[in-house]
Amino acid sequence: MTISAGSSRRRQRSTRLVVAVLLLLVAVLAVTGTAVTGSWLAVTVAGGLAVLLGGAATKITHSELMASRLEAARDRAAQAQAYRELDSKRSAEGVEFAADMQGRLAKRDATVSRLERRLSDAAQELADARRELAEVESQAALAEKENARLAERLGDAEERAAQAVVRVAELEVEVDMLTSQWEAAEAALAARSIRKGA
Repeated sequence: MTISAGSSRRRQRSTRLVVAVLLLLVAVLAVTGTAVTGSWLAVTVAGGLAVLLGGAATKITHSELMASRLEAARDRAAQAQAYRELDSKRSAEGVEFAADMQGRLAKRDATVSRLERRLSDAAQELADARRELAEVESQAALAEKENARLAERLGDAEERAAQAVVRVAELEVEVDMLTSQWEAAEAALAARSIRKGA
């Protein structure tokens, strides 16, 4: 319904109610005017006219009331339909958001798992490098003639050990960062679920 149609309907209703009130006033004036004359015939005719005018005013008021109720029911139905559409849209958005967050969490899980494997491999490399370093040091003590060759191996083992330590530290920082991102994503998903439930 457009604004002009709404204002036209209001004017029509106001006119109907004014007509009903005027009919009642005419009835009151007719009865009062004939009562002053003292003629019982005129009072009777005026009383009958007053009953007819009152009935017409009642009919006008009743039809106005029914029209108002019908329009209010239509407005409520339109509003309910709009709320249903809005709720359906919000539900679709919630499902889409949940799917997106599940995808992100799966990605984060895969990344964390990959980094944990790499960290485990690096730790194993570090342990191997340390064992090798210990072996090289004991062989150097036992075999002085192979000192030059063992010194070279010792240098290599120390370099790999240092690289492994640095790599382990880098991977630990990366795992911590991804874990915090993962927890933040889970918190955002939980907050969204709470808001939707509320």
